Amino acid sequence: MADLINDYAGLEDTVKKMPASLTSERALLGSILIDPACITDILTVVGADDFYLSEHKEIFLAMRELFDASSEIDPVTLIDTLVHKGVYEKSGGEEYIRSLLEATPNAMNVQDYARIIKEKSTLRRIIATCSDVSNMTFSEQEEVTHILDYAQSQFTEISAGRDSRNFLHIRDVLRNVLANLHELADNPEASYGTPTGFSGVDRLLVGMGDSDLIILGARPGMGKTSFALNIATNVAIAQQKAVCVFSLEMSAEQLVSRLLSSEAMVESYALRSGQLSQDDWKKIADAAMRLSNTNLYIDDTSGMTVTAMKAKLRRVENLGLVVIDYLGLMESEAHYDNRALEVGVISRGLKLMAKEMRVPILCCAQLSRGTESRTDKRPQLSDLRESGSIEQDADVVMFLYRDEYYKTDRSPDEQEGNVAEVIIQKNRHGSTGNIKMGWIGAYTKFRTLADDNLEAP
Repeated sequence: MADLINDYAGLEDTVKKMPASLTSERALLGSILIDPACITDILTVVGADDFYLSEHKEIFLAMRELFDASSEIDPVTLIDTLVHKGVYEKSGGEEYIRSLLEATPNAMNVQDYARIIKEKSTLRRIIATCSDVSNMTFSEQEEVTHILDYAQSQFTEISAGRDSRNFLHIRDVLRNVLANLHELADNPEASYGTPTGFSGVDRLLVGMGDSDLIILGARPGMGKTSFALNIATNVAIAQQKAVCVFSLEMSAEQLVSRLLSSEAMVESYALRSGQLSQDDWKKIADAAMRLSNTNLYIDDTSGMTVTAMKAKLRRVENLGLVVIDYLGLMESEAHYDNRALEVGVISRGLKLMAKEMRVPILCCAQLSRGTESRTDKRPQLSDLRESGSIEQDADVVMFLYRDEYYKTDRSPDEQEGNVAEVIIQKNRHGSTGNIKMGWIGAYTKFRTLADDNLEAP
């Protein structure tokens, strides 16, 4: 290791084959030796895997180990740590460590050194990804859609500053978890995911978590599309994030008509027939203004695949929620004789997409007719149509149920407004339960009841 100084010029010639800056790497390590406190300024910028030279990576890891243990970082403690880690022998290494100090005048520019190292590391990742894609293309053993999806996902990871190519050491994950705990202690509301806008549902779910696949199941006519659109509108308006709705059943115009009816509180029949009063026109104008100021995007392409959805979502900035209506109309990349198997592949793809995009995905699903034959027609997990893997892949499974729907002698008032139940039967992050909500059919709108009644399952 002591010969590293003499070989330094030769190494500079070698690394010309790949983007790297050994000078910046040496200067960053020297800056930490000069001013150990500056390591806190660069830990969120650069990691050990961003160093090109393996010896520099080991030195940085040893520095971080000392920092995590609240020990002093100086040449003596650093050499001792490197010896215990088996990086150096007792007789070597000290000369190179001291040369880092001599080559670095001060620690003032440590953030610039970190930025340069990160940029070079990113360039190497781009080269590696292009090489992988090239090999996959020339081998012709993968489907074109899979190659494109892989390339897009890798470049999305690189662009977002995430590294999916390497393992994460537990100390790095612990640092993130502890930082999050401190944030929660200062601001308890930071633990909430994306709020649905319905307080009873949010109390059980603690919001929709990033990377969550949320299945919303119901029999036809229960209002699952309306409920999903209500949530989409709430998120788009309150969170000021982009919300993407894939409507595989209805056209964009039909969907927006429902949104207008719900947001303007104008009867959907009036919108379909055009029989609107002056007051209705004012409500519609106000609602249209509110909706147009949101970043709510609609795609009504039929027979979408998970890969096609991902390709479109990657181009959306500040994405906050994805809504899919509905799972049964989606298609897989490959066709199977067994539809249940195909749906299982799709649901698994949706979960992986939620994890990759790091946003909640709310997906509507039809239920089987099994509910109709029971005395208590409330949905159960076994009623999910076509595949038991939907239940396995989902983080949250919730059902919509309206008892009035099955009554044949409903009065006009009962048809227009009644009580609905949101039944949360699976919640990977917390408890389950039933939430009573108001349903106004004329406006295709759900609302939180005043008493916000929450029932145990």
